[in-house]
Amino acid sequence: MGDWTALLPHLGDTDRRQVEIGLADAGERIRAVLGIASTYYWGSSVTNVPEWSTVESWSAEDRRRAALAMHRESASASTPTALNDVVRALASGDLPFTRADLLWCLHVAAEGACFDNGAHLELPAVIAPRLTAAELADLVPALRALSSELVDDYFIAAAPRRRFVTLLGQAIDRATGSRLPSWLLHDGDSFGPAVRAHLDADLAASGVPELLEHCAALDKPAATAKWLRRLDELLVAAHGGRQVVRRLLDAFTAHGRSVHDDTDRLLRGLVWALSRARDERATELLARATASAASAPREAAGFPYASRTALAAVRLLADRDGDVPLRTLARLAMTVRNKAVRSRVQTALTQLGARRGWSFSEVMELAVDDHGLGPDGQLRRAVGPYAATVEIVGDRARLVFARDEVTLKGVPAQVKQSHEDDLAELRALVKQVGATLVSERQRVEGLLSEERVWSYPEWSSRFLDHPVTATYGRRLLWEVSTDGQRWTAGLPRRNGGAWAIVDRDGHALDHGPVRLWHPARASTAEVLAWRGHLVDAGLTQPFKQAFREVYLRTPAEEKTETYSNRFAAHILRYRQANALMRARGWQAGYLGTWDGGYDSEATKVFGGGAWQASFHHALVDDPEERRYDVEYCSTDQVRFARHDGKTWQPAPVIDVPLLVFTEAMRDVDLFVGVTSIATDPQWADRGEDRFSAYWHRTAVAELTPSAQVRRDALARLLPRMAIAGRVDLAERYLRVRGNLRAYRIHLGSGNIMMEPDDRYLCIVAARQQTGRLHLPFDDDAMLATILSKAIMLAADDRITDPTVLSQLRPSEIG
Repeated sequence: MGDWTALLPHLGDTDRRQVEIGLADAGERIRAVLGIASTYYWGSSVTNVPEWSTVESWSAEDRRRAALAMHRESASASTPTALNDVVRALASGDLPFTRADLLWCLHVAAEGACFDNGAHLELPAVIAPRLTAAELADLVPALRALSSELVDDYFIAAAPRRRFVTLLGQAIDRATGSRLPSWLLHDGDSFGPAVRAHLDADLAASGVPELLEHCAALDKPAATAKWLRRLDELLVAAHGGRQVVRRLLDAFTAHGRSVHDDTDRLLRGLVWALSRARDERATELLARATASAASAPREAAGFPYASRTALAAVRLLADRDGDVPLRTLARLAMTVRNKAVRSRVQTALTQLGARRGWSFSEVMELAVDDHGLGPDGQLRRAVGPYAATVEIVGDRARLVFARDEVTLKGVPAQVKQSHEDDLAELRALVKQVGATLVSERQRVEGLLSEERVWSYPEWSSRFLDHPVTATYGRRLLWEVSTDGQRWTAGLPRRNGGAWAIVDRDGHALDHGPVRLWHPARASTAEVLAWRGHLVDAGLTQPFKQAFREVYLRTPAEEKTETYSNRFAAHILRYRQANALMRARGWQAGYLGTWDGGYDSEATKVFGGGAWQASFHHALVDDPEERRYDVEYCSTDQVRFARHDGKTWQPAPVIDVPLLVFTEAMRDVDLFVGVTSIATDPQWADRGEDRFSAYWHRTAVAELTPSAQVRRDALARLLPRMAIAGRVDLAERYLRVRGNLRAYRIHLGSGNIMMEPDDRYLCIVAARQQTGRLHLPFDDDAMLATILSKAIMLAADDRITDPTVLSQLRPSEIG
């Protein structure tokens, strides 16, 4: 038990004897009833069985004694079932409980050893609110300490825990005369105490406590008509009630941290209260509250700050008019990792789009926030004597200051001292633009799995003129068609004063329907030509497009019909793999050594919501060392399903559209290629023999499509490098001739073998260095790793790291 037990007043022997009179007889009678009932009704509440009618005929004093007896029973381990409902049923009605009864119950609970659903706290929680303020006065410190302990006691089920906290809070408030219930906004999180201190007078105003109690009493995401009628009455009756609702939600949006489950329930009721107002400011606040509730800490992306509030707020926001709900929900659809919240967001967007005549994909496209930036991706504002500019550079947003048209290196001291509010607002804008850039990059890349076609004016306004999306749209390949049959590829370029799609020769293409270019639909000659053009022109795409891997169905996959084993039987570093899955938008249950945690199915929607891919993987357990934390997982099948109404129906691999198949398999290849233990250069030193065969086999295996694309990129980049005369590109390896010996770097794993004896060389690069070399894409870390290793090994006589030297020249070291 916690510190509250030390705060209990002493229970005298006289009071103890008075309380315990007749408990032995009462206890025997109750146990007899329980014994008969449990024989026939195991697993159900004994208060619902016929034998319980005997108890209901007892007098008030007999019931009081029986309740006290069962309280003592519940605080021991002699009865194998939870007794919450038994104790509560016995104590119901106007029974003659005393202060001594409560004190005795608290001492028994403090000394007990049974914590089955907190049954040992049922009776003290029932008795406490029935006593007078005078009888409770010296018990307040212990009751407060007990309540504080209970709010974080997750060994007790949520319903009884909330009941105990609420009832004990009623007793505390009676003793202290507090108007605001102590169980509301309690100290189970940092939010409750902060708003109590800041809004103390407002929260205690006439009618406000009753309003907040009602909000906290909402048990489900959707409010009933009866609950809403009472809510409207309380909003009118409470002094400044509507303002208090808004101030509390404002405080929550600024909080930026997780809240207790009880606070989450209160906030859920508050967003319903806010939704009763239809003004624009209410919509904006509801949008901020939705985004805040759905946000999650970086280290626990699947656990929103207030999941119950998020689920309710998403539904409420989708019913509002204007662009704010659309943009907020679209951003959440790309950033939320919690499966339940994300599903609710996608459903809300689909419904919202249907009302406005848009597909889900189009909803996401039209909802991109421009944050007030101009077509050039900039927003300029005067801050004192300085010109502040929020601008997009590449894939990032930044804030710069200038004076007299001279750009400054940092934030001027005068701005920090005299314009704090302006500076905070601009920095917040940079953060918001940055978040939109991240979600837009993911959304635009996701279009590669869709067969979307835009009219030229639609495409131009959404991908060239939009200040955020344009940073990606202007660097991608697009195809134009005048007849819907033949498509010609080109890059957006300024042609005079306007943007146009131009081919490799610089000729502007006609303004016909536009679609996003994908190498899977292009000929090999066209793909190679565009790769060469990007490298020659020094262009960098926001993600792999011209150099994108293509995955075609194999005869083996057509034979298995319903699944692909192409990436099965690999061993991955699990935490890294799981993080990468989530970063790529896949939803997966976390593996662990608990029931149901030994295997998982990661899923992601492709093709604009029409298709779903699932990647099966399982825990790899060490039989000699039982670990709670999972270190490795093994890969298994990839399956596909087609969206059919509200369900997903399994589909044969042969029916999966080409773009959906290749994009899904590319993601899985990425998981394997990045997180396989075969890419760990230190693996050979770990001494884990159970995976040695896999590691050695995979470290030199045939190249996957991603490694083949890497090889093609190297073929174009190496001739431009200073080490060009020292390298040769083979089918699986990059051979490097150093001054001490020669080396082979595997293009898939990045592992190095030294010639002539094929001895393994372990190099863990502290940082990747490729000099001034331009890369046509920046989302392949292995490419940069291989280049940095090649640069190092070409000048192996200049290496000073003793761990590397000991492998190169073992006879000369120590």
